[in-house]
Amino acid sequence: MQTKEITIKQTATLLTVQQAMLDGSTFNDVSFKHVKITNADMSDLEVEGAQLGGAFLHNIGLPPTGHPLHNPNAKQRPLRFEDCDLNGLTLTNCNLGGAALTNCNTKGMTINGILVDDLMTIYHAAGNK
Repeated sequence: MQTKEITIKQTATLLTVQQAMLDGSTFNDVSFKHVKITNADMSDLEVEGAQLGGAFLHNIGLPPTGHPLHNPNAKQRPLRFEDCDLNGLTLTNCNLGGAALTNCNTKGMTINGILVDDLMTIYHAAGNK
């Protein structure tokens, strides 16, 4: 496949992109409001300095059973969020196995309706450190 470089600068452009390989592309100082990405391999994607208020991420992970690209031996590579304001974040029906929160403000955070601060109090009261 031949690589073609396109430069779009200081213009309002509506793109419809299908069955394209955009590996190695760079987007800088752009507006992506109301963009929808479907059936995409976004491995090693890096997003920095973005405003994601109102974003809706769903069905994220490896292709599920029944999908033509499903591989039962594949393992999801971990995601990393650093220096993010996720205040008000809602996670529903997500696999958080092996997840770690480090140096995070969890004030007001709940797990299944129970405040994390209360869970930590119970944990420490049981003699755990």
